[in-house]
Amino acid sequence: MKKYIIFSLSVLMLTACTKDIERFNEQTKAAANVPAASLFSNGVRNLIDAITTPNVNINVFRMTVQHWATTTYQDEPQYDFNTRAIPQTWWRIMYRDVLVDLQEAKRLIPSDITITDATKKNQIAITDIMQVYTYSVLVNTFGDVPYTQALDYNVLFPKYDDAKTIYDDLLVRLDADIAALNTAGNAFNADADLIYGSVAAGSRVAAWKKFANSLKIKLAMTIADVDAAKAKTAVEQASPNAFTSADDNAEFQYQGKTPNNNPIWADLIQSKRQDFVAASTIVTRMQALNDPRIPLFFKPNDAGVYVGGSVGSNNTFPLFAKPSDAVAEIDAPSLLLSYDEIEFYRAEAVERGFNVGGTAMSHYNNAVTASIIYWGGTQAQANAYLLNTGVNYLTAPGTYKQKIGVQKWLALYNRPYDAWVEVRRLDSPTLPAPTGAKSGYPNRLTYPTNEQTLNNSSYTSASAKIGGDNVETKLFWDKF
Repeated sequence: MKKYIIFSLSVLMLTACTKDIERFNEQTKAAANVPAASLFSNGVRNLIDAITTPNVNINVFRMTVQHWATTTYQDEPQYDFNTRAIPQTWWRIMYRDVLVDLQEAKRLIPSDITITDATKKNQIAITDIMQVYTYSVLVNTFGDVPYTQALDYNVLFPKYDDAKTIYDDLLVRLDADIAALNTAGNAFNADADLIYGSVAAGSRVAAWKKFANSLKIKLAMTIADVDAAKAKTAVEQASPNAFTSADDNAEFQYQGKTPNNNPIWADLIQSKRQDFVAASTIVTRMQALNDPRIPLFFKPNDAGVYVGGSVGSNNTFPLFAKPSDAVAEIDAPSLLLSYDEIEFYRAEAVERGFNVGGTAMSHYNNAVTASIIYWGGTQAQANAYLLNTGVNYLTAPGTYKQKIGVQKWLALYNRPYDAWVEVRRLDSPTLPAPTGAKSGYPNRLTYPTNEQTLNNSSYTSASAKIGGDNVETKLFWDKF
């Protein structure tokens, strides 16, 4: 009798347990609503990781601008960007992992009942500023790209917008964002603001306003060769309210533990790989100028000597200089925009006849000095360096573009995407062809293969319009 009772109870319990089986599909640990601030942070972090990482599946621009060379794998230094589908990965990160998160943050901010209307307006403006930054990266990488229809889920095959038209609209958006930023409200909280979170809450909106004005200078100077009038107006409007010292730098501070670590540390130290060495192009140039940043950028080879490797050729790791500990530290910071960069723009602006105050030489000196001090050098070292006839603005060889171009290329070390933009824009320095180059110098990345397959009509139209989907095709702003 006991057996039957036990059996009956078991059946009853089994029935009770399986009766409401659909409840097992409920994701009890998934967030019902994602805070807008978290989406903003995630989008910004994804952007910073992409422009910082040396992972050759994502960011190969350190080889393209010949700051680094590789020891074994030569595809990327030789301008082969398609074997690893690098354009596809870069495109996906910028659209899916950055822009979509930022767009969703903008959608959700107005419904946040915990913040004031003034703070909502500030957060929307700050989020839009980062979207402007990201779209500029896409345009500077590919040329014409999806823009007006890019984030519309109802449009399966978005058109590619004209790159110059996009740039014009980005400047309009920045003006609106700058006007919207109001110190009567707050920005994002410190834990959500990965760029200016360390700034006092009452000063954070002002910091973002300086960033937006500095970004306006950056975008305006990029188009200076094709629309001098627009560039002049924008730069003169923005310069008085842009960065005035390195304290204004837009810097992301990585942490001393995973997963919030510097991605360079992950690829160079944690992985124990020996893939990268200093490129002879930059090492030779710095040695010729007696540049005090050599030991700050690199550490010597195993014999204690600074020797650069050949770009495009195999290089035996112990024989060549390597990226410095300052670059590869687990918590090393990453820069989105910096004071020295803005001062180089101001020096160039003076040469172009824009009214930004000062002289080309004074801004150039400020930029070089700020770079040296940022990397750990001293004022005395900067002063001595600027007396070098190959560095001094009055005696350095070449046109203003060549003088500024060389020093900006050096100052943008460890910011390879930005260095790539400036090398193309200023045509300085002239970089030698790598061994085994598959093409001429890459002025852009080709469109992703997925676009050719899934959005062929838009892709075909855009490719024809820009002059061909080739790496050597120049972008609209790259005219000289």
